[in-house]
Amino acid sequence: MQTASRTGGIGILITGLPAAGKTTLGIALTEVLRNRYGRSVTLLDGDEVRRLLSSELGYSREHRRLNVLRHGYLATEVCRHGGIAVCSLIAPYTADRAEMRAQLSRYGTFVEVYLSTPLAVCVQRDPKGLYARARAGTLMHMTGVDDPYEPPGSPELELNGGELSVAQTVESVTSLLRQRGLLNEERSA
Repeated sequence: MQTASRTGGIGILITGLPAAGKTTLGIALTEVLRNRYGRSVTLLDGDEVRRLLSSELGYSREHRRLNVLRHGYLATEVCRHGGIAVCSLIAPYTADRAEMRAQLSRYGTFVEVYLSTPLAVCVQRDPKGLYARARAGTLMHMTGVDDPYEPPGSPELELNGGELSVAQTVESVTSLLRQRGLLNEERSA
């Protein structure tokens, strides 16, 4: 088993609009980091963490902040123990992502991956029907429709999930981690 990098654990925030491909990338990336690199990885998916640990929260600005900080706390604990936390989370506000970065950076390396999938592609995908409900007026506070999404100004990596395959996005993330000395070479099969 590979030990943690010299900087401790790694927290990877995959952020973007709803239906940008965050969960899909998170699942695929988690598998690659475990199976090819032998790393201890925890996937903190936005929907799952909200359902299990933040179900009492709504979608106000303060509740969204608290939800992001809960993710940050969990990711920090994973990093503190030398693991990798993959957070697939909308995290729509710049200030909240910055606070998450500061929180996690005490114990590891924070890597922000912005899935800049165009809104039109996200609307077309719409696996949960959220955009359709928001446009019909039956869903309020929908990020990208009637609630803002503040795109990251300087993420470590920006990927267009509408143009790249899942394999290409995973390779882009692992390549960045290798370049930064955060991953050793792949294990032999």
